[in-house]
Amino acid sequence: MSYSAVGYVFLHYYSALMNIQSLFDIKTSFEFETMALEVFQFQYQNNKVYKEFCTHLGTIPSEVNSLEDIPFLPIEFFKSKKVICDNQDIEAVFSSSGTTGSITSKHYVTSLNLYQKSYLKGFEAFYRDITEYCILALLPSYLERKGSSLIYMITDLIQKSGHTDSGFYLDDLASLHSKLQLLEDAGQKTLLIGVSFALLDFVENHPIKLQNTIIMETGGMKGRRKEMIRAELHEILSTGFGVENIHSEYGMTELLSQAYSKGKGIFKTPPWMKAMVRDTEDPLSLLKTEKTGGLNVIDLANVHSCSFIATQDLAKCQIDGSFEILGRFDNSDIRGCNLMVI
Repeated sequence: MSYSAVGYVFLHYYSALMNIQSLFDIKTSFEFETMALEVFQFQYQNNKVYKEFCTHLGTIPSEVNSLEDIPFLPIEFFKSKKVICDNQDIEAVFSSSGTTGSITSKHYVTSLNLYQKSYLKGFEAFYRDITEYCILALLPSYLERKGSSLIYMITDLIQKSGHTDSGFYLDDLASLHSKLQLLEDAGQKTLLIGVSFALLDFVENHPIKLQNTIIMETGGMKGRRKEMIRAELHEILSTGFGVENIHSEYGMTELLSQAYSKGKGIFKTPPWMKAMVRDTEDPLSLLKTEKTGGLNVIDLANVHSCSFIATQDLAKCQIDGSFEILGRFDNSDIRGCNLMVI
């Protein structure tokens, strides 16, 4: 796939905007790559931060003809730069959590409707119609701050579920236990989504046996507990909730889409999202499947920001496109080359 220099801006501005509504209809790897290349050209021309980054690397847009040619923006840029395409009105600013005094990431969102469509279609791709569920959320650390994209998503999913018992719980674990038991007795399909430390607090004080409830952890101890490996966390939660598998959600402030795991920490993405792994020593090189490296994420829903993000997570991808999170980089910077100086 190649493009002439003439008419670059108009062609890709038009193409990306027209196709963005059809990204949720992607069914094949060819369709994904075609749209990803269009989005790259659009963002190269309209996102000053991303263009400067690509120029710093010596990227020539007309020579970007495959996913492997696309540069991935280090996620640290969201802490120091305004990563957004030109001439876009901002509808919301999501910010990451952080320790006191730390610099947080900011994601400037130009279309909340697009975000809503992405997370709803993503959820329903893995769990079917949202109205089948009662949604319970145990996310105290997120509720205690402003600007959480996760709280925005869960609030909307709670409303869209239409179930009268759907809602948030902060510290009242006894009430949550009673509600789960009532829903269990009624045979109601339920989703309990929670931050790891809060779910651990719950099972330590209110163990329960559930058959109709999905337990989904969003990761992170948020400084409330000692970090533990996924297998240990899931074993404790499985025993405490009486369920076979613990589900997980993988999302972040800088993205508009989520990946989900239905057990064993193996995540799958919706069709408009893709995980890839880069070499930890040479971050411009991608690794083959079943090799451990830094996680790169393509999120085509993030068209008005940057769809190509190099995260700080260590991961391993499988041939079917699924991936496993194995940890994080030892330091907070992207290692291997000095890409943060632009």
